[in-house]
Amino acid sequence: MLKQRLILTTARALGAAARRTGRGGGTALPGLLIERAAPDLISQLARQLDAGAVLVSGTNGKTTTARLIARVLEHAGYHVTHNRAGSNLVRGIAAALAQGEQAPAAGPRIGLFEVDEATLPEAIRLLQPRAIVLLNLFRDQLDRYGEIDTIAHAWSEALAGLPPDTRLVLNADDPLMAALGRDLPAPARYFGVEDTSHAQPEREAAADFVECLDCTSPFDYTASFYGHLGHYRCPACGWTRPTPELAATAVETPGLSGITANLESDREQVSVTLALPGLYNVYNLLAAAATARALDIPLVQAAEALTGFRAVFGRGERLTADGQSAVMLLTKNPVGANQVLRVIAAEPGPKALLLALNDYTADGEDVSWIWDVDYDLLRGQARWVVAAGRRATDLALRLKHAGWFEPPNAALPLTVLPGLEHAVRTAFYRLAPGQTLYILPTYTAMLELRAVLARMGITRPFWEDA
Repeated sequence: MLKQRLILTTARALGAAARRTGRGGGTALPGLLIERAAPDLISQLARQLDAGAVLVSGTNGKTTTARLIARVLEHAGYHVTHNRAGSNLVRGIAAALAQGEQAPAAGPRIGLFEVDEATLPEAIRLLQPRAIVLLNLFRDQLDRYGEIDTIAHAWSEALAGLPPDTRLVLNADDPLMAALGRDLPAPARYFGVEDTSHAQPEREAAADFVECLDCTSPFDYTASFYGHLGHYRCPACGWTRPTPELAATAVETPGLSGITANLESDREQVSVTLALPGLYNVYNLLAAAATARALDIPLVQAAEALTGFRAVFGRGERLTADGQSAVMLLTKNPVGANQVLRVIAAEPGPKALLLALNDYTADGEDVSWIWDVDYDLLRGQARWVVAAGRRATDLALRLKHAGWFEPPNAALPLTVLPGLEHAVRTAFYRLAPGQTLYILPTYTAMLELRAVLARMGITRPFWEDA
């Protein structure tokens, strides 16, 4: 116990020092110390959470959904221990637990942790969560995760050992998520979109999972929203999308200005408007509201808590400086990138664009995924383009093959600047009064660009984002 207390004290001191020096908010090194020197301490700290822990995982939407849930929990009177900066490996969870234990609590303590897809089984083992929220699985970082069925199998094995009182919140519109909930000790709680007016005429090429798990027959889709999400049924064996307990109806997604949706269950109905763009954020909203209901928080109370919620760093975040404006939208895999491109395409007028592609481990070293992105959605809409990041030339080549520089756009200005600071300063210099700069970075590029923007006084460091 003395050794663990010493390690905990040292970890907190490391976190405080990191925050004072502006090095990532103390989200990695303190947790790494605990993970390596006293791994049992993680479970011990988790057991001190009065109201247990909630885990949020999925390929897309973890950070935004976790922030939405945090807001609901805080409004309901909980003291929330949360890896807010998005450090979602075991070390990030450990760092959040270490810091949360020493904070004074006015209400019951609850843990809320977004969790990396490959880390989820280990997080379940360590934390024995009260609730688990699973959003989706899309192809992402193949060199790290493998194909999505690899992750789905690991999740299935981890969920099979859950106690029967665990609350499992799943996306009914993702057949992989729906399949995970079929054989569990306790019934899963599903959420989904019922408004089919937002369905695409045909399924996207980036759809990853379109065959029945039971008999491998192709699904029939009566509505395809994006990727493999939609209303599906197997014509061979009859397996079908489960009916959501919480559904979004009358959905409006008027571009970057935000979303509005009616959320309906068998007992409650509310209308929620958020300043978050795109149908993908309707799913994040649904997941947060469904989690609230799973934790016995009324839907009306959850909707009240979400009033005024603003975009999480780099995910629809709006930036302004000296009369210039920009919006940053993370693009890290084909399905997510396509949704971002659809949102931007719905905005009027020609666009000033900064696209940034990195290939660090956290991005995925294999960048071939850009060839599955529908960049043709913005063909003919760009005023000028800056391609940036370690793989800027790959990005420029992809845009060429998407027809961005063909007549009548043959003279479209393209600048290739691998250095991200040079790129973002150049883009702001070119930005005309009244124009909006659309910044579409991969994950590490987003963090680096925000660091530059923080030095320019345009935003704050991401770990200070409220």
